[in-house]
Amino acid sequence: MLNVILNGCNGRMGQVLTRVIAAEEEMKVVAGIDVSGEKKSDYPVFTSPAACNIKADVIIDFSHYSAVPNLLRYATEVKTPVIIATTALDEECFEMIHKASEEIPVFRSANMSVGINALAKAIQAITPVLEEKFNVEIIEKHHTTKLDSPSGTALFLADTVSDACVKKKNYIYGRHGRDDKFEMTDLGIHAVRGGTIPGEHTVIYAGPDEVIELTHTAFSRDIFANGAVAAAKFLVGQEKGLYSMDDLF
Repeated sequence: MLNVILNGCNGRMGQVLTRVIAAEEEMKVVAGIDVSGEKKSDYPVFTSPAACNIKADVIIDFSHYSAVPNLLRYATEVKTPVIIATTALDEECFEMIHKASEEIPVFRSANMSVGINALAKAIQAITPVLEEKFNVEIIEKHHTTKLDSPSGTALFLADTVSDACVKKKNYIYGRHGRDDKFEMTDLGIHAVRGGTIPGEHTVIYAGPDEVIELTHTAFSRDIFANGAVAAAKFLVGQEKGLYSMDDLF
């Protein structure tokens, strides 16, 4: 049995993960961590990682970026593999992730969807062919309660485009008030918020007389939970180090 601690267990993704893991025969949530301390399921809930006195095989984090540093300290202290799926992390937090990976297995992804990561592979393949004559724009859509903008996935896709280019991209976040010339190295990133959209990302390649659009649409949050479950099964038993969806594939 693979025992799991959920960080951010009372959030939307935490509750989806609770349901998805409950359907797994060889996997079980043994504890949750949430600042509210509210018990919504049949496992105990602690208000902080430091308060958690239950051991597990792996920790899955879908929380808030401010909660990640304390979780990394806890995971390192108790020597437990951890999956970080929270977005909007700053450079200091990324440094902490790298430092933690020197002592424990750490899995980090801006998006746990298999489809999004397959889209990234497609971007890596076609961008070098189109770079010289095609402009690139990214549009992301999410529900009204999503806090970070643009989404971590939009930035992940933008980085994937830029890394595949000979000339790196300059990110433009919307164009309100801009009247300067659009450069081939510019990459526009635009955020839409509305309703209950789980997530939609479109990468647009616009060239002379032709346009290519690559779109990924999430119809439910289950796709992210399923990716996290697969990552948890993969991470347990790995040596210390930093892992990603590339390793899972």
